Amino acid sequence: MDFVLTQLAGFGSAMSALIIDPLTYIYLIVSVFLGITFGALPGLTATLAVTILTGFFGNKVPLDYSLIALLGAYVGAIYGGSYPSILLNIPGTAASAATAMDGYPLAKAGRGGEALGLTTTASFIGTLIGTLALLIFVWLLLLLSQNIASPEKALLALFGILLSGTLMSEDLVVKGWISGLIGLAMAMVGLDPLLSEPRYTFDWSYMLSGFQVVPVLMGAFAVPQIMDGMRHMELGQVTELKGRIVPNLRQVRRYLPTISRSGVIGTGVGALPGVGEDVAGWVSYGVGKSVSREGDKFGKGSLEGLLSSETANNACIGGALIPLLVLGIPGSPPAAALMGAFKINNIIPGPTIDPEIILRVVAIMVLASLTMFVMGLFTARIFIKILQIPKVVFLPIVMVLTTIGSFSVGGGINDLYLMLGVGFVAYFMNLQKFPIAPLVIGVILGSLFDETFRRSLLISNGDLSVFVSRPVAAILLGLNLALIASQIPLAKRMFQRLKRKAVS
Repeated sequence: MDFVLTQLAGFGSAMSALIIDPLTYIYLIVSVFLGITFGALPGLTATLAVTILTGFFGNKVPLDYSLIALLGAYVGAIYGGSYPSILLNIPGTAASAATAMDGYPLAKAGRGGEALGLTTTASFIGTLIGTLALLIFVWLLLLLSQNIASPEKALLALFGILLSGTLMSEDLVVKGWISGLIGLAMAMVGLDPLLSEPRYTFDWSYMLSGFQVVPVLMGAFAVPQIMDGMRHMELGQVTELKGRIVPNLRQVRRYLPTISRSGVIGTGVGALPGVGEDVAGWVSYGVGKSVSREGDKFGKGSLEGLLSSETANNACIGGALIPLLVLGIPGSPPAAALMGAFKINNIIPGPTIDPEIILRVVAIMVLASLTMFVMGLFTARIFIKILQIPKVVFLPIVMVLTTIGSFSVGGGINDLYLMLGVGFVAYFMNLQKFPIAPLVIGVILGSLFDETFRRSLLISNGDLSVFVSRPVAAILLGLNLALIASQIPLAKRMFQRLKRKAVS
């Protein structure tokens, strides 16, 4: 009980500090507005929004303002994707793909205002459910992870890279692993963290500091997105928005069980490292269709189907922050970009993270969700106008912002070369269906794996048994081996035989 009261007091203190600061509201309004704009414009994403703001804010402003900007954009962008899904039948982000299934039929039937109002309310409640789960479960996991030392950290970092590659691969899983291992190799460039000896620098002084996180983020996430967007300039006709946007409270109360269920599902999916908001939306949509009495109406203009998707993808944000803050493993691509911002602020997410930072994140999430709710209800028609901006106008502006953000970190032309180099490689990897997020996660977690793996060997005088003699390390090693074995054809067939025998 004392522990709970202490955390509530800490949360109240963090919230009070934010509320009394006038700059908080400026950062919230601007960042949420930019986030919704990025989500609403097809071809731009939440990952892109967080990545660009990382370049602009990063370590240049106090940590609280940086977190407000990044989390505000994250929350706003996941919600903003609902606008084109409902009015254009084009998902603004991958997270809102399931939203279009019922949102567009509702808009065509003259219920677009009703759909947007309920979507805004569901996104707000979903974000709060995910944030509440973050506040509760992050402390439980931190208590369980107190005994994690270098061997466990090394295996945990490797598991995060392999798991993200496994879950984010659209094609062969090995492509995700290759992407993650490329990122891991990139993390080895620069000064040795233990001996301060240069590695793979080719006598180039710029490489002594390794691959900078922000140019890599910009190149991996922003450049391919912009190039792909310039290839597909078509934008459909925006459906006329009819009906009032402010939702009927009686109607919200009627669908509260659906919203609650979808919020829990979204949070749970988000807590799985590397999965993301798009999977959360589809899983919740599928569950909703299977348990609903009106499942046959899903895909034809069902409010329940709309709420199942939109609640889950916003709840996923809080869920994705749980493994990020506790284990140092991003739960989604935008969370991977957010992790880059933590790194350049010299914050190492994981068991040793400062608890005050977690409380700040929770407080900011609450304020960001409230800002998104108010902005969504009363400025929706502004974002509908934004939908009509041609990509040929907007994408070059985004490219300029990306370039400025990348350049501003180190202030050198080499950062731009790095951004463009990584961008072109990432673009062609996308064409071959190699996922990019594992590469970024590999770059971010690679330094942690490198340092902790080699420190473990130094402490044990090169004895590899250190990775099996410690119980937690042995479990993590087993998980890594099981994950690899699960993709080997022989192991798959053996598992299927055992499964058939168990069933019979």
